[in-house]
Amino acid sequence: MPKQKIKITFIIPSLTAGGAERIMSFIAQELNKDIFNTTLLVIGFKKDSVYNVGSVNTIFLNKKRVLFGTLGLFQHFRKTKPDIVLSSIVHLNTLTAFLSIFFPKTKFIAREANVLSELIKYNHYTKVYFPKFLTVFAYRLIDCIICQSKDMKTDMIKSYNIPERKLVLINNPITSNLKPKLKSRNNIDSLSIITIGRLSKEKGYDRIIDVLSQLNFPFYYTMIGDGAEKENLLLLIKENDLENHIKHIPHTQNVNDYLIKSDVFLQGSYVEGFPNVLLESCTVGTPVVAFNAPGGLDEIIEKDVNGHIVNNVEECVNYLNKLQTDFYFQPRLVNKVVTSRFNKKTILQQYESLFKNILQNAS
Repeated sequence: MPKQKIKITFIIPSLTAGGAERIMSFIAQELNKDIFNTTLLVIGFKKDSVYNVGSVNTIFLNKKRVLFGTLGLFQHFRKTKPDIVLSSIVHLNTLTAFLSIFFPKTKFIAREANVLSELIKYNHYTKVYFPKFLTVFAYRLIDCIICQSKDMKTDMIKSYNIPERKLVLINNPITSNLKPKLKSRNNIDSLSIITIGRLSKEKGYDRIIDVLSQLNFPFYYTMIGDGAEKENLLLLIKENDLENHIKHIPHTQNVNDYLIKSDVFLQGSYVEGFPNVLLESCTVGTPVVAFNAPGGLDEIIEKDVNGHIVNNVEECVNYLNKLQTDFYFQPRLVNKVVTSRFNKKTILQQYESLFKNILQNAS
């Protein structure tokens, strides 16, 4: 009689563009199908999907908000009786944590997406609707919490009193098979700078614009993303007379094409989880200059090999001035730093081992 497969339900709020959505849908599709029977359950609408998930059984609840999906989740758990449920992002993790009370035979795993104690300083929604005591209570109901970075794991322990035995560190995988570009930058050309990410306060676009306003050499900046801070940022760009140097693209399916054509990825975030876009940038050979912030930067960036971490605006300006005349990064080496650590085979093995171990320990 063949061995029964492990049934796992992955749950995400939507399949719109986002780091958690990309990684969760990727893992759900890439798990060993001889061992795992995987379902991807999406709270949101199919029409909003930007990721191809054709290789995994996908269910859309077609709900506007996570809370509205409560009944659908409950009915799915009761009907399918999954061995493991894996959710991501704090509001969805909180909901599944409370639902776990009704399904004691299922193992519930939460994949945390941010360094929460830092995120709430910039994200009003998280601060108001998910106060610390609620997160602490909910996460104590969860069987295991996946942390994307060392900073996130430390935050869970120190700020939320989560027992270390419940925490597992698994970095995000590289989800593309791209090769590094063949040529490095020509020092004669204008420096081409790029940032990709949600236009929100925690992403630090304000200090990126401050940096750009102080550069004393020809440059071109591409800002890809959309969000609540869009109008404020466009106004700030205008006030600093940067309109002729900056191109804003709300959304594109050709992110990698822009990364390949850029010389430097500039990361301004005040807090991150484990920024997937930095992995993408390094994969194509474009190095990263990032402001020092919690969220895995020191796990991704090897100083002056695939990037550089700065501590303030002045230091960032000085470093970019240096790169304009002495650009020393080599695309092949930039790529190697991340592909040697975060390739999909390595990360998938960690996920698969976690799933097997959590069930073995329960038996």
